[in-house]
Order: sequence, then structure tokens, then C-alpha cells
Amino acid sequence: MRIAGLNRLTLLDYPEKVAATVFIEGCNLRCPFCHNASLAQGGVEEIPEEEVLCFLEKRRGVLDGVCVSGGEPLLQTDLAGFLVRIKALSYSVKLDTNGCFPERLKDIVSSKLVDYVAMDIKSAPNAYEDAVGVPGFDAAPVLESVSFLLSSEVDYEFRTTVARGLHTEALLIVAARAIRGAKRYYLQQFVDSGDLIGKGLSPFPEAEMRALLAAVRPYVEQAALRGI
Repeated sequence: MRIAGLNRLTLLDYPEKVAATVFIEGCNLRCPFCHNASLAQGGVEEIPEEEVLCFLEKRRGVLDGVCVSGGEPLLQTDLAGFLVRIKALSYSVKLDTNGCFPERLKDIVSSKLVDYVAMDIKSAPNAYEDAVGVPGFDAAPVLESVSFLLSSEVDYEFRTTVARGLHTEALLIVAARAIRGAKRYYLQQFVDSGDLIGKGLSPFPEAEMRALLAAVRPYVEQAALRGI
């Protein structure tokens, strides 16, 4: 496993859990709003897998869960083995994914290696090319992952990081229609971390974020804002 970071304690990354977050290096996308370009593009000093598992062993009874984030964790062919070892420590596991690898997602979920999936919805399907920074990007695998989660028994959420200069109300409405009836949908306010892939983006003011939320709620009743 190419582990590039470990947040030893978080109350934010895993809903209703006291958790640690493991960051996996590398991503197949180049989203301009990505707030951790160095992690997505590689070159970060790696943390040995055994070091992470040793930490998790010591924190049993203190932590409730482990969030496996990225980058894109499903890029790693040995992810399942890593999750098996985490589950053996009796942790609840949350997986963050961009949805580009539906077959791998299905395998992980069907093997009961994750308890919660948080999947990014980058934009409307017809606008993914700009949102992910990949010319000619085909959103079909993403939509396959959406369909799977909507019908799956695993708990999940969808989320969109919203940035002025990339998203509009019209695009977000189309994105919400693609996940119509989802359990949860979060509009996350863009934050410039100083380690971005793209340029020229800015956050929407709170009032506009609330207007965007109102625009998507007819399609996902349990929609909410994050970062406001």
C-alpha cells in the first residue's frame, strides 16, 4: 500500500465516529479544486503499512473507525488485503472514492470490507471532463458506481466540492438528478489550501451556497452543506 499520510484522530472524516484517516497516494484524476495536489500527483514520502497497522492496534478501544481516503484508494490493487487487516482489528471502515472503478468498489463492498462509502460527484455527467481535468473523460464508470450504491445495502453518501469558476446551479441540478433519491448529498464549500492542482477558483459566498442547496433538494431530500 502506498500510504502517504495518517491523521491519528478526526471527528469530521467519518460520520458519528471517532476515527483515524489513512491517506493513500495517487489519483487517476486531476480535479482543479483538489486541495492536496502533492498527494494526488505522487512524490509524498510514504508511511510503512506495518507502522499504520501497529498504530491502529494500539488505539483499539479508543478509536471507533478508520477512514481510508486519498488520492483514490481503489487504484491500489492490494487495498482489499489492507482492509482485511483493519477489519480484523474490529474497526468500522469508511472508504472515500471518486467512483471511477465500479468493479473494484463492488468487490470491496460485497466482501463486507467497508461499512460506509463516501463518493464524490464532481459535476454533472456531461461536465466531468472539466471537473476532473482529464480530456475526453468518460463518466460511464462513475454512473455505474452511483447506480450500485443507490441499490446497495452499504451505507453511503455523495458529495460535491463546489467552486466558483467551475460549478453553476444548472450543473448541480443535473448532478443531483443523476443521484435522485440518494440517502445523503453534501455540497462542500471549496477551500483554497495553497496546494491546488488548478487556478482561478474561489468559494461561493454562504448565501449562494444556500441557494444552490435549495436547487438540489427537490432531487435529494437529505441534502446539506459542509464547510459553511
